[in-house]
Amino acid sequence: MTKDDVIFITGATAGFGEACARKFAKDGAKLILLGRRKERLEKLAMELGCPTHLLPIDIRDRAKLEQVVRELPKDFKNVTLLLNNAGLGLGMGPAHQANIDDWETMIATNITALTTLTRLMLPGMVERKHGHVINMSSTAASYPYPGGNVYGATKAFVTQFSLNLRADLLGTGVRVTSIEPGMCLTEFSEVRFKGDKKAADDVYRGMKPLSAQDIAETIYWCANQPAHVNINRIELMPTAQTFAFFAVHRKES
Repeated sequence: MTKDDVIFITGATAGFGEACARKFAKDGAKLILLGRRKERLEKLAMELGCPTHLLPIDIRDRAKLEQVVRELPKDFKNVTLLLNNAGLGLGMGPAHQANIDDWETMIATNITALTTLTRLMLPGMVERKHGHVINMSSTAASYPYPGGNVYGATKAFVTQFSLNLRADLLGTGVRVTSIEPGMCLTEFSEVRFKGDKKAADDVYRGMKPLSAQDIAETIYWCANQPAHVNINRIELMPTAQTFAFFAVHRKES
């Protein structure tokens, strides 16, 4: 990436989004940073040393999202790379006990907001015959686990949406990539367990998870491939993690 590129990162206040902002800033690219926590965005922008445009909004607010995209400053309008990173998991209970508000929040953030912003960005990319959409999915898109229910389903949507975008965008010069990480040490688990730090820490106890920097390096590599190369999907896990076992419920004899 170069100083002429404009990179739009959602969920930029922590985790993968923040790590990617720091990585791409080293190239001097212009960054559009979206997140709900204004103070964090402002602090990050001061540290980056590259042109930034901050969008301290809730990405689920469609009217506001459409407004801020319409009103992007001239130097930030031609988005080169859209990194759809904003997303979350909430709760680990079984489906019949889950909080339906948590389900609605995950669907609104992980699916509805992501598709809305993608739709807003695509016409300009297609018109310029240049652009890249990178969507943050998860290994949960492919491998179900107890308590994953709606979170895993939203990530399966992201992966399939990415593949269908590839089909629609054939011949436009616009690339699409789905990034599908396994266990990563970010705020993800703390958010999922609603601030219960012990429960979040227990997720990674006794193993070395991926880091936000690991994911940022992967995304950066995808973004910097030659224009004729499209990385469709990357699935990555810590060495200490693998696929779920085959689960069988057996009646007591």
